[in-house]
Amino acid sequence: MTNNTSSTTPVPNFYRASAADFKKIPGSPIAYWVSDKVKEIFEEGDNVGEVAPVKQGLATGDNDKFLRFWPEVSNKKIGFGLKSYEEAEQSGKKWFPYNKGGHFRKWYGNNEFLVNWANGGEEIRNFADTSGKIRSRPQNIEYYFKQSCTWSFVSSSYFGVRYSNCGAIFDVGGSSAFPTKSDIYCVIGLLCSKQAFNFMKVMNPTLNFQVGNVASIPCLKKVLTSQKREIETFVMDLINISCNDWNSYETSWDFTTLPLLQPEYHQPTILKTYSKLRTHWKEMTLEMQRLEEENNRIFIKAYGLQDELTPEVPLSEITLTCNPYYRYNGDRSEEELEALLVTDTIKEFISYAVGCMFGRYSLDKPGLVLANQGEKIGDYLEQVPEPSFMPDADNIIPILEDEYFEDDIVGRFKEFLKVTFGEDTLSENLDFIAEALGSNGKKSSEAVIRDYFLKSFYKDHVKMYKKRPIYWLFKSGKGRAFNALIYMHRYNKETLALMRTDYLLELEGKLVARKEMIKSDIGKDAQEKARLGKMIDEIMEYDELLKNKADEYIEIDLDDGVKVNYGKFEGLVEKI
Repeated sequence: MTNNTSSTTPVPNFYRASAADFKKIPGSPIAYWVSDKVKEIFEEGDNVGEVAPVKQGLATGDNDKFLRFWPEVSNKKIGFGLKSYEEAEQSGKKWFPYNKGGHFRKWYGNNEFLVNWANGGEEIRNFADTSGKIRSRPQNIEYYFKQSCTWSFVSSSYFGVRYSNCGAIFDVGGSSAFPTKSDIYCVIGLLCSKQAFNFMKVMNPTLNFQVGNVASIPCLKKVLTSQKREIETFVMDLINISCNDWNSYETSWDFTTLPLLQPEYHQPTILKTYSKLRTHWKEMTLEMQRLEEENNRIFIKAYGLQDELTPEVPLSEITLTCNPYYRYNGDRSEEELEALLVTDTIKEFISYAVGCMFGRYSLDKPGLVLANQGEKIGDYLEQVPEPSFMPDADNIIPILEDEYFEDDIVGRFKEFLKVTFGEDTLSENLDFIAEALGSNGKKSSEAVIRDYFLKSFYKDHVKMYKKRPIYWLFKSGKGRAFNALIYMHRYNKETLALMRTDYLLELEGKLVARKEMIKSDIGKDAQEKARLGKMIDEIMEYDELLKNKADEYIEIDLDDGVKVNYGKFEGLVEKI
C-alpha cells in the first residue's frame, strides 16, 4: 500500500522537538509541550539553589521510635525557638520541632511533629540494627534549627512552601531551602507562586518535589533586587495571615485561645459570635486570595509569561483552615460547605471546653496550663489562682446516659457555657449547638449533646489528634454502660483504682437501686428492667478487668508516646 500522506500535513497531537531543547531543562525531561519562552528561562536564568541552599535532612531510621506529635509529651521537655545546633544541645531538652512535610499548605503551618534530639541526637546517631550497622542518616546537620522554607516531598497536585522560624530539624519528607535572612521572603514568594509550580511540573511530572528539582527552579535575581520590598510586603502579610489561622486551633503549639471566645468577636450568643467570626474568616480568605494573586502577577510579569499564565488563584487553593473551599475536598455546594464549617467550629468549641475541664486550658490564662506529666490541681492553681471555671478535681470525667455524678460531662459543659456566654442565653446556645451537631428536633438539645458525647466526641478527638489522643476513653463495652475520660498528662498509678471505687462501683449501685424501684414486670417497665440488667452485667464484667489493672498500679512515661502508653490499658479503653 502506498502512503500518500505528505510530510507537511499536520498530525493531531503530534509534536516536533529538538533533543537539544530538552537539555535546556534540568534533568532533561521529555517536556515536549514546553514553550520556547520557558526553555529560554531555564537556559538563561539563575536558579534557586544559587540563592538558597536546598537540602534534605534527617532520616531517623525508625520514625515510630524517634518522632512524636507534639501534644504527646511533656511540654517542658520541648525545645521551642532555639536558633542553633549548639543552643539545642545546651538546652537540656529532649524533643525539638521537626519539619516533616504533611498535607498541601502554603506560607505557614504543618508544625506537628517533634524529634528526639537529646544530647545532640545521641540516640539517633547510635541507632543500629542487630549487625551493628547504623540505620539513621543525620545529614546536613549544620542547617538544623536555621530559618528556612520547607515543603512536602510528595503532593497529589500542588507545590508550595512554608516559612519555618521555629528552630526546627527537618527530614527528607520535609526538605528545606535556606535563603539568607534578607532573601527569605522573596524566595518564599517565588516558590509559592504559580510559575514555580509550573516549572516543577516541567522538570518532574510525577510531582515528587525533590531537592534537585527545587534547586533548579529558575530564579531571576534582578527581580529579587528590583522588586524586593514589594514582594516582601505581600509575603510577610501572607505568612502572618496563615500563621494566625494555623494558631487558631488547639493542635498548634502556639494556640492561645479559641477564636469563638476572643473579645473582638464576642456577642451574647454563640450564633451571633459565630456570624461575626465567619465574616472575619471570609475577609481573611479574600485578602489572602488578593495577596497571592498580586504575588503571582509580579513573578509572571518578571518572567514574561503573561501569554501562558494568569495570576488568578481559586478559593480551593487558599490554604487556610478557616476556608471551607480548601478544608473540605470534593464538589460541594456553598450551603454544604457552610454547614460543615459551623459543625466543626462547634466541635472545636466542645473540645476546648473539655480541655478546660481537665485543666489543659483555662479561660483565665492563654495557652497551655497543665501540660506536663503527673501535674495536679495544685499546679493549676499556682498558675490560675482564681479560676472562673474550675477543672475536674480527680481527672476522671464520666460520660453516661444520665447525670449520675456532679462532674457529669454534660453538666460541666453547661456550666462552661454559663461562664463563657452567660446563664440568660444558655437555652438558646444549647439549641444552636445541638442544631450544629445534627439535631432533627426529635430530642431535646441537651439529649442531642449527651448523645454526641456518648457516641461521637471521642471519634472526633482521635481524628483531631491523628490517632494519638491525649484524652483517653475508658469504656465498659458496646452497651456504653460506663464511660469516663481521663487526661493522660494528669494520669497517675492510682487513677484506675479511683475510677473503680468512686465511679464504676457507685454507678453499679445506682443502677441496681434504679432497677429495684421498678415494681412492674410487664410492658415498658419490663423492658427497662431488662435494659438495666444488661448494663449492670456489663459493668460487673468490666469491673473485673478494671480491678486487675488497678492492682497493677500501671505507670506511664509520656516520652514513650500515646501508642505505647495507650496499649497498656487494652481491654479497658476504646479501640483506636
